[in-house]
Amino acid sequence: MTFICDNPDIRAISFVGSDQAGKYIYERGSKNGKRVQSNMGAKNHGVIMPDANKEATLNSLVGAAFGAAGQRCMALSTVIWVGEAKKWLPEVIARAKNLKVNAGHEPGADLGPVTTPASKKRIIDLVTTGEKEGAQVLLDGRNITVPGYEKGNFVGPTLLHNVKPHMTCYKEEIFGPVLCSMEAETLDDAINIINSNPYGNGTAIFTTNGAAARKFSDRIDVGNIGVNVPIPVPLPMFSFTGSRGSFLGDSNFYGKQGINFYTQVKTISQLWRAEDASAGSQSATSMPVLR
Repeated sequence: MTFICDNPDIRAISFVGSDQAGKYIYERGSKNGKRVQSNMGAKNHGVIMPDANKEATLNSLVGAAFGAAGQRCMALSTVIWVGEAKKWLPEVIARAKNLKVNAGHEPGADLGPVTTPASKKRIIDLVTTGEKEGAQVLLDGRNITVPGYEKGNFVGPTLLHNVKPHMTCYKEEIFGPVLCSMEAETLDDAINIINSNPYGNGTAIFTTNGAAARKFSDRIDVGNIGVNVPIPVPLPMFSFTGSRGSFLGDSNFYGKQGINFYTQVKTISQLWRAEDASAGSQSATSMPVLR
């Protein structure tokens, strides 16, 4: 990585990964005059309004929280139930319990293993710390066993409820099949929770109310926003607009910004006159103006 940051032949660096590595690459690469874009950590929130389409919302939430064993930067790792929507919590747990954990190549597997033993330990430690700090473990996947793969790096779907902003499980990106569950009385309260989090990678709101969706989109300080879209990854023609603690740089990925990041702009001014071939020109010290 030092070679990439220091080599003068490499003029731009595009990075996706952890906060620690991203900040180092951005600082060192920028000091060497390179363009750098660092996409880093995330804590993506899904806001559930009580007027949302219940079935579609719960299915979307379970898929976005636990799909790929939670190992994607756009996973909805935190749900905020607004008002009466909190009554849907037991149904989320029931759906998550039905997910099949197995090796990824096995038929019917909904979740595969996490990447490494170290990753599994980190996930389990964060769940345990959350429990010690006061969160309720309503669904516990720490001790799951997969027949035939007893030594695999498996973590089952896990749900921590009554998570608070000061808890370690909320402040850190878990990057595993763990859903942090919070409650808010109003949409304004939910917005304030999200905007107080240091990350600004992605978020989503589930509602059938256009005014609520517009208010959320206008006031939320997050780059990628989904309205009834659980993982709001934009198509390549639009920019991947992570912000705040999730991104360092001047140009985002994808879209026009991504093209401009890899483009060295040149402005060429030319003047061709027939008389230049045979006649000399008089020196002038004023700003040249073409008439």
